[in-house]
Amino acid sequence: MDATTLYSIGELSRRTGLSVRTIRFYSDSGVVAPTTRSPAGHRLYDLDALRRVELLRTLRDLGIDLATIRRVLDRELSVAEIAAAHADAVDVQIRALRLRRSVLRAVAGRGSDPEEAMSVHRLTQLSEEERRRLVDDFVAGTFGTADADPAAVAMVRAATPDLPDDPSGEQVAAWAELAELVGDDGFRARMRRAAPRQAAGQPSAVESEAGEELTALTRQRVTEAVESGVDPLDDRAAAVVDDLVRRFGEVFARTPDRAFRDWLARRFEEAHDPEVDRYWRLVWIVNGWQVVPTLVPVYAWLVQALRTDRGAARRRPPAALTPPPAAPPAAPPPPPRAP
Repeated sequence: MDATTLYSIGELSRRTGLSVRTIRFYSDSGVVAPTTRSPAGHRLYDLDALRRVELLRTLRDLGIDLATIRRVLDRELSVAEIAAAHADAVDVQIRALRLRRSVLRAVAGRGSDPEEAMSVHRLTQLSEEERRRLVDDFVAGTFGTADADPAAVAMVRAATPDLPDDPSGEQVAAWAELAELVGDDGFRARMRRAAPRQAAGQPSAVESEAGEELTALTRQRVTEAVESGVDPLDDRAAAVVDDLVRRFGEVFARTPDRAFRDWLARRFEEAHDPEVDRYWRLVWIVNGWQVVPTLVPVYAWLVQALRTDRGAARRRPPAALTPPPAAPPAAPPPPPRAP
């Protein structure tokens, strides 16, 4: 093969893998014009035309549009320039596809109905600026008063949730839940009450009275139970809770009875708002941060476990030992006589 060799359109098709019809289209549109024609009027192409067709096919395979390819072939643009621009465009498409995949996984994992699926999709389609505005509105609506605690505002702003370009399904689900949570006026009031103490790093009253050692032990034991999947209503929680109630009883000089359990439950419930704890958990998930041990939402588990009356459950005979009900009578009893 040399520069003087001419190829028929069929030969060009065989060498490039493009169909005769496609090459004819490119030829008619002037992208790869025939070099000359045979005496019978058939199109003939030289080596330069062959190379143009090969480059055209390569760029088309990479998804580059025909108008841009024409500019490359006419030397108005370099291959490097259009490759860089197209790579950026492909990056955008990849991010969009990954986000779509994450939304689908989040919707599937949450068992979403059509309305919730649309809501999740809409929230993830917000631009970075729109997502930040959503959080700014939350901060302004929660702490936008003259007596707002500056440290609390700084803490919340420093932990602004920022959905990454390539979020996981878990992050998408967390962002959707977080977006709904920050728009709730009731939650904003709860955050306004809880954030100053959290920002100051102050323990709750019950933790302060119980002491640092017992507080740390409580967090450790309950965290282990939560991470092990122990249900607070299950009998497996009894060993953890009974030991903690005994220790708290010694510190507070109280009998570890039902009344003391209820008192402890109220104190922990007042000190640790489960929705506020949930907010921080969602922020960690969205931002991909490591969980801060001191803010693990363990007290909701503890409150449930404290309020479970296992004594009553133990007094009930096991289902397997309960005698079966008597067989029903063959005929219904007669109706009672009128008085």
